[in-house]
Amino acid sequence: MMKIYLLFRLPAIATLIAYLFLRNNSDARWEYDLVLFNLVALLAALSIALSPILDDPLGRAGVIGAIISWSAGSITSSLDSFFEINTPLDLDLIAQSFYALFYPLAIFGLTRAIRFKTVSKSLELLDTSIIAIGYTTILTALLVRPAMTTIDGSIFDVFLAILYPVGDIVILVLVLLLVLRQRISWRNGLILSGATMFFLSDFYFLYQSYLGEYEFGSLTDIGWLISFMLLAEAFWFANNEEQAPRNFNPAVATIALLGSSTLLAIAVLQPSYLPRFLILPAFITIALSFLRMGVAINDARNMSNEQILARTDELTGLANRRKFMVDCQEFLKNPGSLLILDLDGFKAVNDSLGHGVGDQLLKQVANRFQRLMPSDGLLARLGGDEFGALIPGVDGIEVARALKATLTYPFHINSNEIHLDVSIGEARNDPGSSAIEQLLRRADEAMYEAKRSKLGVVSWRNQLGTSGSRL
Repeated sequence: MMKIYLLFRLPAIATLIAYLFLRNNSDARWEYDLVLFNLVALLAALSIALSPILDDPLGRAGVIGAIISWSAGSITSSLDSFFEINTPLDLDLIAQSFYALFYPLAIFGLTRAIRFKTVSKSLELLDTSIIAIGYTTILTALLVRPAMTTIDGSIFDVFLAILYPVGDIVILVLVLLLVLRQRISWRNGLILSGATMFFLSDFYFLYQSYLGEYEFGSLTDIGWLISFMLLAEAFWFANNEEQAPRNFNPAVATIALLGSSTLLAIAVLQPSYLPRFLILPAFITIALSFLRMGVAINDARNMSNEQILARTDELTGLANRRKFMVDCQEFLKNPGSLLILDLDGFKAVNDSLGHGVGDQLLKQVANRFQRLMPSDGLLARLGGDEFGALIPGVDGIEVARALKATLTYPFHINSNEIHLDVSIGEARNDPGSSAIEQLLRRADEAMYEAKRSKLGVVSWRNQLGTSGSRL
């Protein structure tokens, strides 16, 4: 890893040092400010792409795209400054568009880079998009009215004048909040440092531009490069996978939805109050919120289905052993009977008629048993041809006898008449005096006594195992 690190990280550092040395001893030149300056940023993006650390590929792609987009804006701006290029395209407009694209890509990429390994990647993507687009739109709307009266130029110029500081604030605050919700790590610390450096560099540039004192190719521009190198360095450290919960508070996305809905309402009631370019991101935020709702409902349904399947016997539809053991814990708190039921003669049927018939037979047995169960009882298939039942109250033996009676008449499967019997062991639960393992062992002993003695139903007593107490 160290060799790869030296191969792809040192060129960016060396290029930055070369730029500082050459630029400090001469005026602005295209070889320095067009080539070397932007080469540092591109090498930082390459370093991120070639890092061997396993992380979220979408987050990595977002940060790489953000740096490349910013570099494309810088290259276009440099070409416009150094050369007189005759083109029908407005190079400054193209450069500003690339700079503007940096923000959504950076917000998306940095958020995912910090918030690696979430429960639902679809929800993660939608939450990030809703917060990024929604809050940027809201902040822009709050500033656009005063900006339109103080900034000369077109609506697009006003939009860019607002977008840059708003985007810087959104990135810094979002990264800071996400980092504070997690344990301190090199990766998150470097991402926060990179976001902070970009924020400071951008605000210094905007302040200098506002005063009319900014000079193209100023050495203070290296703050942007340093921020990219810090971000690139972060991707060479693994994310901490034992972190605090990282889910966004639902209220954060809700505020973005409500704010965007308010903007659309204002646009309808007062069409001239807000510029039209705010309508699209507000609509996108609302659309993503409804999409997120659908994804969340689908995830909840799938999770519910998975939970049901995890506690349901696939063949019979009864509760499975896991569900039975979980409910036993609650069952111990009140008086009742635990039954263990084992079919007699099932193995011979399974061996002679095949597993297909055996499966159908188990389904029919489960149906007969289930019809006799009290409404507050639980019947479970524990495995193979063994069943378990929890019967609250004092009617355990009566229920056991009724269950046995359901098998007195034959089953008919594929023209085969099949006769089965069942051996049932019952163990009474005295609240506070029995552990679940002890109760299961007693019911199991009673069931084997019922099978051995061919009595059908046996209730466990202290004497069982010597003389026994049989029903």
